Amino acid sequence: MFYTVGEIAKKLNIPPSTLRYYDKEGLLPFVERSSGGIRMFSDKDFESLSVIECLKKAGMSIKDIRLFMEWCAQGDATISDRLSLFRRQREQVLSQIRQLEETLEILDYKEWYYETALQAGTCAIHENTDPQKIPKRFQNIQRRLHHPPSQDP
Repeated sequence: MFYTVGEIAKKLNIPPSTLRYYDKEGLLPFVERSSGGIRMFSDKDFESLSVIECLKKAGMSIKDIRLFMEWCAQGDATISDRLSLFRRQREQVLSQIRQLEETLEILDYKEWYYETALQAGTCAIHENTDPQKIPKRFQNIQRRLHHPPSQDP
């Protein structure tokens, strides 16, 4: 069964313009065209498109996704290259996750901070707060925010 750009875009939950862009950038060499030049996507293409979307969401550049698609077309000789590419991208995603977790911790701390200030009617409530009165999960964050790490010359 074949799908139009609009139909496959709907299945992937992306705009049709994204698929047209991917095609223009050389990421979709596998896509067949009708005699009238209309892109026709098969069920088999769905997996490749899903992987492309995953790599894009993982922050991979169009250039590297194109390289990956070229390696796929070359067959088994490029398996180790593809594995290395996925391992590198996985490490980058793990790093991003760690950064986002730190960001979320600060957001949670500041939410607690302002909830407490709102209840007291002033942010001054925190000026002389005993550090032990800060919820345990926020104590390290509060220290990090108020006491930057020292830098050795």
